[in-house]
Amino acid sequence: MSIRVLAFSFLVLLFGGIATAAGTDVAVAVREAGDGFIVEASIDAPVTLPTAWAVLVDYDHMATILDNLATSKVASRNGNRLIVKQEGVARFGLFSYPFQVEREIRLEPMTRIRARNLSGSIKRMESEVRLNAANKGASVHIDYHAEFVFDSILAGLFAVSFLHHEVEEQFRLMVAEMKRRDAQLISGAAPTQ
Repeated sequence: MSIRVLAFSFLVLLFGGIATAAGTDVAVAVREAGDGFIVEASIDAPVTLPTAWAVLVDYDHMATILDNLATSKVASRNGNRLIVKQEGVARFGLFSYPFQVEREIRLEPMTRIRARNLSGSIKRMESEVRLNAANKGASVHIDYHAEFVFDSILAGLFAVSFLHHEVEEQFRLMVAEMKRRDAQLISGAAPTQ
């Protein structure tokens, strides 16, 4: 049995497998694939599709939404193609992973977001987010698929648990922001970012 499998087994027992994000179930699965890792996640967010989309693509304000980001900005925009630069520190228990990334983001409004790393401290990352309105427009089902390859041996050693935690936490924080913005729209207040 590999050290990765033993470490993962211990951490799953310690932290559990499925998280609850402010009353909303987040299903996250992470598995090894060759030299990388595949993440699959899904969530039903009790907000409108425009609100969910606005939060997911609010890259210039993402550092105020996600606590692992120090900075996030759109460096360039050409129609539905963006270049986004982000810096931060992802933490999991005693471990932390400082990162800097430059990503190409391709948007298919209200439907899909595709991202891939152009440079930074992650060797390779590609992801896709799909959104589908559900419950007669009163909620949004979000599916997430990503593939990661890390440069760091330590990051690779704890990647399964680390990625599980990070995706779980990011969904929890983004859904909280979606709910906050949706509530502002319902109350008639101007949404703040």
